[in-house]
Amino acid sequence: MDLQYSGHDSIPAGKDKVWAFINDPAKVSTCLPDVIETKINDAHNFDATVKVAVGPVSGKFTFKVTLIPAASGDHMDLKISGGGFGSVVDLLAGADIKDGGGNTTTLDWTAKASMRGPVATVGGRVLDAQAKRIISTTFANVRTKVTEAAA
Repeated sequence: MDLQYSGHDSIPAGKDKVWAFINDPAKVSTCLPDVIETKINDAHNFDATVKVAVGPVSGKFTFKVTLIPAASGDHMDLKISGGGFGSVVDLLAGADIKDGGGNTTTLDWTAKASMRGPVATVGGRVLDAQAKRIISTTFANVRTKVTEAAA
């Protein structure tokens, strides 16, 4: 099952503060919803164990997360791979980071997820709703944490 999403977020902080935040795996790891545990491996990689509920089934998924910053400082990719329940999830999200003027930064983002295994057979609407919630919550948490840090 393949899913695609896109969105736009405005963060009331300068581009340099947003860029510094999203380049720090220790900070980004705190933005994933339902995190049970994280392990920072290096400057661009961390592992995360998260609680996932898909319909009536819930459990733990483990993910390897890689931050891939563009040298230009205006784009970040986030690669997530892992799984649980005998299922595999691969996600690639990317965000264009732009100065929004007036000490704001805009993130125009896209995400593509691929799921295989028993979880993918649960049903498109349940998976779609859960994936949207995870992605939108992660970006909302980035906005909240960067805003708090900039204040």
